[in-house]
Amino acid sequence: MSVLSKPYFHNEEAAFAYLEGVIWPEGPTCPHCGATDRISSIKANPEKRVRIGLKKCGHCKGQFTVKVGTVFEHARMPLHKMLQAVYLMTSSKKGISAHQLHRVLEVTYKTAWFLAHRIREAMRSGDLAPFGGNGGAVEVDETFIGRKAGAPVKGAYHHKMAVLGLVDRETGRSRLFHVEKASGKLIQPIVMANIAREARLMTDESMIYRKVGREFADHQAVHHYEKEYVRGDVTTNTVEGAFSIFKRGMRGVYQHCAEKHLHRYLAEFEFRYSFREANGYNDNDRSTEAVKGIAGKRLTYARPDQRPEA
Repeated sequence: MSVLSKPYFHNEEAAFAYLEGVIWPEGPTCPHCGATDRISSIKANPEKRVRIGLKKCGHCKGQFTVKVGTVFEHARMPLHKMLQAVYLMTSSKKGISAHQLHRVLEVTYKTAWFLAHRIREAMRSGDLAPFGGNGGAVEVDETFIGRKAGAPVKGAYHHKMAVLGLVDRETGRSRLFHVEKASGKLIQPIVMANIAREARLMTDESMIYRKVGREFADHQAVHHYEKEYVRGDVTTNTVEGAFSIFKRGMRGVYQHCAEKHLHRYLAEFEFRYSFREANGYNDNDRSTEAVKGIAGKRLTYARPDQRPEA
């Protein structure tokens, strides 16, 4: 039997029951007043326009469903189809295009495109704990992809969009950031904010990291210009491996990404890398983690390029 044969992928009531179990593991909470008791379920009645999953709070008398206050709020498509999209995006190593979602889910391309951005918003991590907190190694590197709108091609990478990557070797998790350009002024504050001072910093020989490297317990660099890629446990191969998955997905699946949307695609690839099988997560686990991330986030169609607040 297919994984997509599960009831919550095909039945709307089962989909709401699944989502409620993930978002409300200890029972429903009223999004209007925060009450956790005296909440009753209202029986669905399509003829009288009573929605599936509708609940009423006995304190504030407000009505709501589990979708209120999440990226799925006001979505004009069945919940079970949105859960199918979550599973497809989290189980595809290099992503799945909006055109493919539009064909598989039998929705319009516009709907599939916006749904994909909603799911990427759910994947965005709010974890602020610094990497390398117990003195472990953290690899840092930058890469370049695509082309900035209107930027003339002058060789090298100055016309491309810059991405900074961090990988904590011990936890196997990554963080990817879109930066305006690969300069010490922009990169050093991100490194300082996301890596614990007791960590061992691993970079290449770039001058960007020479000054900031002094802030950590140890800083080692490999010299790529001298064809040195590994020296003992000093290497940036892990973060470069994360970059390779990101680039293969962007070039082979998505093919094009405007700079204003890049941060959401980075969140998607960061999520799948951090919750990959090597870290103990299978496709079902990864899908559930993404569903957990829908709470407390909203994304309106008018501003799909809006960046998260700091």
